Amino acid sequence: MMNSNLNLLIGLAMGLNLLALGTSRLPALIRAMSAQGVILGVMPVLMEHEPDWRVLLVALATISGKGLLIPGLLRRAMRTVQIDRELEPLIGFVPSLLLGAGGTMAALALTHLLPLLPEHAGSLLVPGALATVLTGFILLIGRTKAISQVCGYLILENGIYLFGLLLIHAMPLLVEAGVLLDLTVGVFIIGIIVDRIQRAFDSLDTRKLTALHE
Repeated sequence: MMNSNLNLLIGLAMGLNLLALGTSRLPALIRAMSAQGVILGVMPVLMEHEPDWRVLLVALATISGKGLLIPGLLRRAMRTVQIDRELEPLIGFVPSLLLGAGGTMAALALTHLLPLLPEHAGSLLVPGALATVLTGFILLIGRTKAISQVCGYLILENGIYLFGLLLIHAMPLLVEAGVLLDLTVGVFIIGIIVDRIQRAFDSLDTRKLTALHE
């Protein structure tokens, strides 16, 4: 039963990947990333028969950071610059969606060839992690707005987080907390970059960076 619930959540997270790739609206992209963060935060609790306080703390930090705090900061930045849509992506929305769907199917097929532990054989953790990392890469390289690229970075990190859940019984949970810390620091750094781009060019199009000179 627990494995079924876990696979259901991973399936929802994979569906949110496709939503993120197929939408041109930044609010929808942020909502998809936020919902995925909440789903990932619940997973460690489901994977433990009797979760201790460390598991609950990491789950709470994940839900608060990925589901509430960071999306709130991105919405604030979006309102400040008055941009709510990605109009000229480097990789179109339909090609991005097709790449994401193809990558998801390939990840599902590849999982059967990997030497997984018996406890992970029927789980969608590996294909979900691979598909989520691929989604993050597509958003990072295929979008031009800085907010879209930040969401891509966050979704990519969600994929790495899913990989980490494979070792939840062996890996100290402080490692997961360290991932959250790195994520938070990275987002603040990106936030500073976004602010500098906006001040210099009155736009969040990262292609404007090619106009910079020493």
